Amino acid sequence: MTILTVEQKKEKYGIDLLEWYFHIQRDLPWRKNHDPYRIWVSEIMLQQTRVDTVIPYYNTFMEKFPTVRALAEAPEDEVLKCWEGLGYYSRARNLQAGARMVMEQYNGQVPTNVEEVAKLKGVGPYTCGAIMSIAYNEPIPAVDGNVMRVLSRFFLLEDDIAKASTRTNIEKLVVTMIPEGKARYFNQALMELGALICSPKSPSCLICPVMEHCEARIQGRELEIPIKTKAKKARVEHRVAAIVEGTGENEGKILIRQRPAEGLLAGMWELPHVLIDESSASPLFISEPKEQPVLGEAISSAIYTDQKLLVRPYEWYSDEEHIFSHIRWKMRFYKADMDESSLVSQIEGNSEAAQMHSDQINSAQWNPEHQVAEQSEQYTSNAVLEREYRFISEADMKTLPFPNLFLKVIQQYWVQKGE
Repeated sequence: MTILTVEQKKEKYGIDLLEWYFHIQRDLPWRKNHDPYRIWVSEIMLQQTRVDTVIPYYNTFMEKFPTVRALAEAPEDEVLKCWEGLGYYSRARNLQAGARMVMEQYNGQVPTNVEEVAKLKGVGPYTCGAIMSIAYNEPIPAVDGNVMRVLSRFFLLEDDIAKASTRTNIEKLVVTMIPEGKARYFNQALMELGALICSPKSPSCLICPVMEHCEARIQGRELEIPIKTKAKKARVEHRVAAIVEGTGENEGKILIRQRPAEGLLAGMWELPHVLIDESSASPLFISEPKEQPVLGEAISSAIYTDQKLLVRPYEWYSDEEHIFSHIRWKMRFYKADMDESSLVSQIEGNSEAAQMHSDQINSAQWNPEHQVAEQSEQYTSNAVLEREYRFISEADMKTLPFPNLFLKVIQQYWVQKGE
């Protein structure tokens, strides 16, 4: 094997990589043209999400929001509903906020200046580099995990890729490697190599177009490189939730609520749930039977505090888990019933009704076959729920955005109801 200087290796790398890329590049919908908006949308969707998962979402999203204006002017609920199932919903909100910035500040045209693109909401260094290089063919690096892995192996870089300084150094390296006039193809080829050949655990070195001078392969260290410190383990939260079944005019519907406009899963809809103190959560969640009185009372009390509704869980439904980047939710779902006359606006000042609620919440016994006590007709009402709570039918699911965890549970509930 001929020994090459670093500069010669860089030049040959670009030649070999592009020749390979032009022969094998995948036919992906966002590669149909170099439209900056289409590239922007695709790169946001592809963050922490597999290509095969993104493709149908991307096609649907572009049909519904084909232009920056269409996205900027859409109701947020519609955008989130279109994103439903992809996860990391802040990406969708930031993308829409960025589209509104483009409408307000750039007359609907995605800017061509790297500093201005970098200021768009939700656009970090990688996405900025991808837009600038792929859409405008500017020699700007687009360094993600794939690129850091590929180049760490090729040059045998032993710096921790979890550190920001390592990313910065690799970005500087990429700038020196981009062939003149071919930035859009070179950056996409790097991404393609990481996705198809230089995988994290089982790199296909024998068919790699740049294997000849890959230092990690030569030294037999391709499985050791890159070096990356393990992320902090996600903390566990135990939560109990209720599928509250409506009565009267809400017969056949269930109660949901909207999350706050800021924070985790902002603006999404969910089943009512409450965090259980960790000091008592673990034993409660592993104890049998699953109809634990304390857990039933916890969600009942939480809904009463939030909405002044008298709710009583009567049956365990399912246990589910969902992992966010930093939190693991362990959730127990119960089916619950209620009487719409339990709205506090109808019982405030009535000592008998207030005492009934107190007895229900504080009871130490929870009978899974519990039936809500009959209320006097004088308390019945069609009182309106506050904005963040509402009853929905199965058909309403088509218009409201839900996180994956709740979407799965609710869809399963409707299926079982129809059996």
